[in-house]
Amino acid sequence: MQEAIKMKILKLLDNGIIYLISDSQWVSPVHAVPKKAGFAVVENEQKELVQTRRPTKVRVCIDYRKLNAVTCKDHFPLLFIDQMLEQLAENEYYCFLDGYSGYNQIPIAAEDQEKTTFTCPFGTFAYRCMPFGLCNAPVTFQRCMLSLFSDMVEHFLEIFMNNFSICGDSFDQYVHHLELVLQRCKEKNLTLNWEKCHFK
Repeated sequence: MQEAIKMKILKLLDNGIIYLISDSQWVSPVHAVPKKAGFAVVENEQKELVQTRRPTKVRVCIDYRKLNAVTCKDHFPLLFIDQMLEQLAENEYYCFLDGYSGYNQIPIAAEDQEKTTFTCPFGTFAYRCMPFGLCNAPVTFQRCMLSLFSDMVEHFLEIFMNNFSICGDSFDQYVHHLELVLQRCKEKNLTLNWEKCHFK
């Protein structure tokens, strides 16, 4: 578990998402939580395909309950998944894009960064960008994405958190819509996780 925390800290430091902080009135603890890795079909020694459980991964979480308790809640509405499916069902072509560590692409105001302070065996750190675990993080991210793509949403694009669904009646229209979304991502410096993107 400690090794997983260390690797996460190093990755966040290398990407400039967190920084060392020596003093803060806001300090939250870190927890390493087992993450279900699901099943995979693999070939065994007898050349048979068998279902096997993948090794359990570890998710590093920060316990922001005390900070969340004193945070004013933002009640911005999130989209219902059935609304997205209705939009997609009317089109023959569609794809799904996944934002890479979406929350971490939203910067935090300098004066509020110390509130994200967390401690672990390797030091005390604060976030420059929005971390997971904050009560207003989902709605903040949704509001940001909707404002960046407001001219496309409900026409050929649906956004749910860091998942983008793009559709079109024809292949050419679908490709054109995909180009528009990718161009906007490039303009706004939004990174996508290509491993989780699916094209149909």
